[in-house]
Amino acid sequence: MQYVDVNVDQEWGAHAKDVDEGSTVTDFLPAERARGITIQSAAISFSWPPLGSDPWIPLLNPDYGTVPGQPNAAFTAASANSHTINLIDTPGHADFTFEVLRSLRVLDGAVCILDGVAGVEAQTEKVWSQASAYRIPRLVFVNKLDRDGAAFGRTVREVGAKLGVWPALCGIPWWTAEGKLKGVGDVIRLRGLRYVEGGDGKDVEAVILNDLESEDVGFAEELRKARVALVESLAEHDDVMVEDYLAADEDQLAIQPTSIISCLRRCIMQDPQRIAPVYPGASFRNVGVQPLLDAVVDLLPSPHEQADPEVSIAPGIKGGLSQFLSGKLTAATAPDRPKSASKAKPSPPLALQDLSASCCALAFKVVADPKRGVLVYLRVYSGTLTRNSTLWNTNLQVSERAQRLLKMYANDAVEVESIAAGQIGVIPGLKFARTGDTLVSFAGANPKTGPSGTISGLQLRPIDVPPPVFFVSVEPNSLAEAKHIGESLNLLLREDPSLHVSVDEESGQTLLSGMGELHLEIARDRLVGDLRAKARLGGIEIGYREAVTGSSGADGVVEGIYEREVAGRWAKGGVGVVVEPLSEGGEIVRNANQEHEQVFELADKNYLIVATPTLQGDGSAVSEETPSLPDSLLPMSALMLAFRNGVSAACARGPSHSYPMHSTLVRLTFDPARHVFPNTTLAALASAARLGVLEALKVSAKSSDTALMEPVMLVTISVDEGNLGAVVHDISSARGGSIVSLDSEETTTSSDGSAVASIDVSRIYAPPDPFAGGGGDLADLGAGGLAGGMKQIVARVPLKEMVGYLKHLRSLTGGRGTFTMVVDRFERMGGQRMKAVLSGMT
Repeated sequence: MQYVDVNVDQEWGAHAKDVDEGSTVTDFLPAERARGITIQSAAISFSWPPLGSDPWIPLLNPDYGTVPGQPNAAFTAASANSHTINLIDTPGHADFTFEVLRSLRVLDGAVCILDGVAGVEAQTEKVWSQASAYRIPRLVFVNKLDRDGAAFGRTVREVGAKLGVWPALCGIPWWTAEGKLKGVGDVIRLRGLRYVEGGDGKDVEAVILNDLESEDVGFAEELRKARVALVESLAEHDDVMVEDYLAADEDQLAIQPTSIISCLRRCIMQDPQRIAPVYPGASFRNVGVQPLLDAVVDLLPSPHEQADPEVSIAPGIKGGLSQFLSGKLTAATAPDRPKSASKAKPSPPLALQDLSASCCALAFKVVADPKRGVLVYLRVYSGTLTRNSTLWNTNLQVSERAQRLLKMYANDAVEVESIAAGQIGVIPGLKFARTGDTLVSFAGANPKTGPSGTISGLQLRPIDVPPPVFFVSVEPNSLAEAKHIGESLNLLLREDPSLHVSVDEESGQTLLSGMGELHLEIARDRLVGDLRAKARLGGIEIGYREAVTGSSGADGVVEGIYEREVAGRWAKGGVGVVVEPLSEGGEIVRNANQEHEQVFELADKNYLIVATPTLQGDGSAVSEETPSLPDSLLPMSALMLAFRNGVSAACARGPSHSYPMHSTLVRLTFDPARHVFPNTTLAALASAARLGVLEALKVSAKSSDTALMEPVMLVTISVDEGNLGAVVHDISSARGGSIVSLDSEETTTSSDGSAVASIDVSRIYAPPDPFAGGGGDLADLGAGGLAGGMKQIVARVPLKEMVGYLKHLRSLTGGRGTFTMVVDRFERMGGQRMKAVLSGMT
């Protein structure tokens, strides 16, 4: 059987599912069915066409396995036409953007499903740009065309205006005289597909073009126009199509369907993607779903055709996985001086055949199932993962055994013996694996120390976790519940890395932070409802940041000294510390002797400079008069990691208001002659750095008060033209925001503020929408505008002013306004606003 791993994103910009609660396969959580949205991504596997006899196969697509450009395999007679599709359904709400991001990393292709009534929404633009960053080929499916007010033509033009790609119509809706959707037109094969009214979409009648002329001459003429426009659009982006056009005597209708499919495959595989195939339908009635699945098989790439996934084997060393497995990507020779041979034996280098035979997988999702326990969803990128394999977690540097392997069908599971490269599977029962971890396995690896060489630090498609901006306090109802609540919070963190748990040292409160109000509400429901944690949760609050305004160096270097008994042994270490504000431009001023300095970027735009003036890069002394670094503190990379951990822990809590530090420059000076003692350990040095930074922050706060920084959001608001002025005035006056752009500007921007390729909407072919209620014309779209009189506002607004904004926006716009927002940056507050915020806290 030929396996085509096509992972489909099924909810871009769609805030309501077009299915009833009882039939939603991938939305199986109670909170998802209650709210009507996707909260957690779900992975299912199925075959298309379905195995066994199906009237759809001979009727509509007799060309399976013969499409030029489609990778073919030696098919068996029973499954010659069947392909395996792995589908991932992801959330559409802006608060769950990180859930979409971590799923995008494992996709080979995607289907962007648009609401035929609402059109291209702001969150659609954001996820589209994210998919472009990961170079994922995409199709477009315009859904809900059976609803009143659906406008296929308007939505097609919005695809060009808002997403910056040329829509290539591979299908058009087939309307009755009364305005009801009775089928779709197949532009590639020049036929109409008529669905039985009131049926489940399985009974389909194919009507060829000649028969259409006698049955519905208007639809037949529109189908011809669509074919001409499709060929002309493809010819502008593909030279082979130009040759096919000339070979067909310049007759667009005479070009073979297989040639058009091959051309579409080449176009959507281009980077950046400039052509987006568009299909119409109504998924609730299964109208147009079969041609869409045919397109998934025909157009989207298999795992072997997709771009080589990015890997990282050391800081600053990145490349493709195939490069690493072939031995072409190696870590540069480290300058660290190794420990003495008596204490550590060097690991033998890995042979290339060992690397080629290894299994590399990415854990993209962790779920706590009430029946099966913890389930780890993973995508295998190379080799084959077999049952009872030992997996080395390169992020946590621990090993675990995969005792069972599952293939998931929404909430149902089937046990399998192996998971091949390109496939998605599930491992139940892993104790440590988190979302985003890289798992490797190959024969001969030590289960305790893991594989030798650079493969032990391999990172598949690393991703940055966005900073949380909301938080709630979590308090157990009794001391007996504290342990269970801690375990439940740890499980939530394994599931969702965009959540963050911290403990306030002064009050002892546990704080749960997240990306948005809905995000925290869902986490709260999961904690109390699903995980049965008996806890009290406070109201949602905003996560501010602190920033120093003066240097602690005016009073001299703060000496951080740690001396304490740990596990019956005394440990002592020291380091010199100076903290100072980062310049407004973010420039870092370094000393003249830069060869003995290392610079590290920490969270929240904090920076660390470690100066070792008496040490070489390998830990040896610069002269015979100064001591070198002891073997117990080598290599230098381990020493730097200890300092980073200590400084990061100190920056997590500001000296004045207990918020994390932001835009702070920390300078550490380390001299073995003054800071190393006979009982010094790396842990002691990390603690010394933490204590020194905390003291330096207090010194800086005494000399000049720290400033409070607030999160500023990039907000994209869609409103009708009649309420545009009221919303702009509310944002700029009442909420202290600044307008970035309106859709009347000539430059098109996406919802995250990035530029979108300019598309001449007047050149886009789209069939008329005679039954669309209030549909706009081409002029309504403009450059980046919305049809139907809808306008888009992009603004930067303080997060505090956006809490509960949805209700206010709906009251301003009569329920028609919508918005999305993402964190843009943290800005320093003015004195008056800072006083108002602090008084509100007290």
